[in-house]
Amino acid sequence: MKSSTKRMRRSAGRAAAQGPAGDAAAHTESHAMADTPASVPLATPIADVPTATALRLYVTLMRAANAVNRHAEANIASHGMSSGEFAILEALYHKGPMLLGEVQRRILASSGGITFLVDRLVRRGLVKRLACPSDRRARFAALTPKGKALMDRIFPPHAEAIRRAVSGLGLPDQRAASALLKVLGTEAAALPIAAPDAG
Repeated sequence: MKSSTKRMRRSAGRAAAQGPAGDAAAHTESHAMADTPASVPLATPIADVPTATALRLYVTLMRAANAVNRHAEANIASHGMSSGEFAILEALYHKGPMLLGEVQRRILASSGGITFLVDRLVRRGLVKRLACPSDRRARFAALTPKGKALMDRIFPPHAEAIRRAVSGLGLPDQRAASALLKVLGTEAAALPIAAPDAG
């Protein structure tokens, strides 16, 4: 574990020493072709250091997320459910009964999507809807005893699969990465979406 973390730190150090502008090809390397005809322009390195650095971070972040997510998705699929269904069960398992709107915001689903997913879980006997005493239009979602028993059984192996997937970093580095990514996500969410280029 520690030796793996040290190797990654050395690799990160080498990448930093090369410079972000020189590493901009990481964003376009999938487009490089060994047998590109001479008449086709070659990839153009990005000389703008902040942009090159941002692109490298984006690619690295996406690759890491995809690699870790493969483990989580495989574990979820082994239980015969979708990632959306599991996300709802996990939210209710840890937070208790929640308004459907709260569940929707937590798992980032559309209103129609959350209704569809909850309906499927209700049909399987894993989730039930409860009336909201203060608002007759609102509904709570809650685990049934069957749903609670299922999560008692399948959540620990799921958590272990994720722990194993991120074990390339030691605990201090995991905490540091979590803190940095939280700031990154918060700041990105606060930014207005850039208008598309009219050209």
